[in-house]
Amino acid sequence: MSQLLITNLSEVATPLGSEPLTGAGQAKVSRLSGVQVLCRDGKIACIGSREEIESEVGSLEAAERLDANAGTLVPGFVDPHTHLPWAGSREEEFSQRLAGKTYMEIAAEGGGILSTVRATRQASETDLTGGVLDRLDLMLRHGTTTAEAKSGYGLTLDNELKQLRAIHRASEEHPVDLVPTLLAAHETPPEYRKERNRYLDVVCQEIIPATAEAGLARFCDVFCEEGVFTAEESHRVLTAGAEQGLAPRLHADEFVDSGGAELAAELEALSADHLTAISPAGVEAMAAAGVTAVLLPGTSFFLMKHKYAPARRLLESGVPIALATDCNPGSSFTESVPMVFVLAVYELGLSIEEALTAATLNAACCLGLGDRIGSVEVGKQADLVVLAAPNLLHLAYHYGINLVSAVIKNGKLVHQTNHS
Repeated sequence: MSQLLITNLSEVATPLGSEPLTGAGQAKVSRLSGVQVLCRDGKIACIGSREEIESEVGSLEAAERLDANAGTLVPGFVDPHTHLPWAGSREEEFSQRLAGKTYMEIAAEGGGILSTVRATRQASETDLTGGVLDRLDLMLRHGTTTAEAKSGYGLTLDNELKQLRAIHRASEEHPVDLVPTLLAAHETPPEYRKERNRYLDVVCQEIIPATAEAGLARFCDVFCEEGVFTAEESHRVLTAGAEQGLAPRLHADEFVDSGGAELAAELEALSADHLTAISPAGVEAMAAAGVTAVLLPGTSFFLMKHKYAPARRLLESGVPIALATDCNPGSSFTESVPMVFVLAVYELGLSIEEALTAATLNAACCLGLGDRIGSVEVGKQADLVVLAAPNLLHLAYHYGINLVSAVIKNGKLVHQTNHS
């Protein structure tokens, strides 16, 4: 039996429950002081004073101890939208955007996603796995313990499967758990540029069935956006995925109102992501269907668009909100959920409590994992983060540094930093 006792905590801050929190409920965060947390065999076994824990489980002499140094304990961060397996780099495009070109202009000239597609097709599975592992190291140091990871830079059967296998291999070798998503409908590849319907045939009739048969993905995603895939085309892809057991989620309404939010509601997708240009009707549809809005403020920030998703309108309409990095080489190159947390507070207008729920429990729920992770509660998996801060408020108050001092995964200490 393995035991880890986390002591000397200033505060434990966490949302509660196993279902996505909405409206005023998203701001309801438990904040406990004067408690310790006992992890046993990968689960959270007890939360309470030393005396309370010993009276419940007996002597703690054999337990490993982690001194939190008067820090704050929060759930491990869950990042529900990333594009981790890629090759190449796009800093030159970044420089072009600084000089005034738009993301869409660069894409129209053969850059953007297709630039990364070319590099990823040339990379080996081993190379892609190594890249994912490097990014996971950074994510772990910033408190992420579970993340979704998409393909979408292969755009052929072999290359999409290569990306998905890289995700699986990296997840097996690293403490961070990865949840794989097939995103073959990320863009139309160059060889089908004038035959988009033929490429959709390949996606629906070849790539999706092969992915499902190999058990390489849990979700099917599509980029529903003007100039990429229409709502009707997206419906076709997501329906084909659902028929093969891949649950739908989608990029929606990032640049213009594409009807993606309404489509997500119609298909009862687990999430619709981006939503910078969502319509009022889209907000209402998502609220009625219980679809989670995965907001990616890092993307607006990185693209210097100065326009963010209407988080307050979504929240007040009853849409559950989650936060994600959108980690990718072209439109949001960051592995840091705490950075996204800061943007959510400063730019989206979320309270610190709402942002914590969005980065933990609601993010876990939109991956179908809310019953296992996302909160600090007895019986849940012991995925935890210790912050070098006296309370939760410092996550947004003390910005621009990494406050994560320790990360616990499945009840084991997997990362520790000396903040003294």
